[in-house]
Amino acid sequence: MMKKSLLVVSVLLALAFIVGGCATKSDLKEVQAREMAISAKADQAAQDAQAAKAAADEALMKANEAAARAEAAERRAEERERAAAERERIAEEKAKQAEAIFKGSMQK
Repeated sequence: MMKKSLLVVSVLLALAFIVGGCATKSDLKEVQAREMAISAKADQAAQDAQAAKAAADEALMKANEAAARAEAAERRAEERERAAAERERIAEEKAKQAEAIFKGSMQK
């Protein structure tokens, strides 16, 4: 008799453990809802990352264009400086020639 009641109690405990340990439909739906929310957040994060990368690529392109324009402006400025120096040298030579001609005409 004792064995029978012990067996019944053991079976009841095992059934209670099995039933309590199993997930219900509402538990499964809750897990699915959480999974869908996490998936939606991951998708949104991926889209945000893609948009940030596109913005960074565009900013890099604009920075490269600005650097190229700055380099071109620097080259033009250097060329103008060389041209101005050349014009100054020519003007000095002409001034010396004019002074030499003037001195030569004063000696005569």
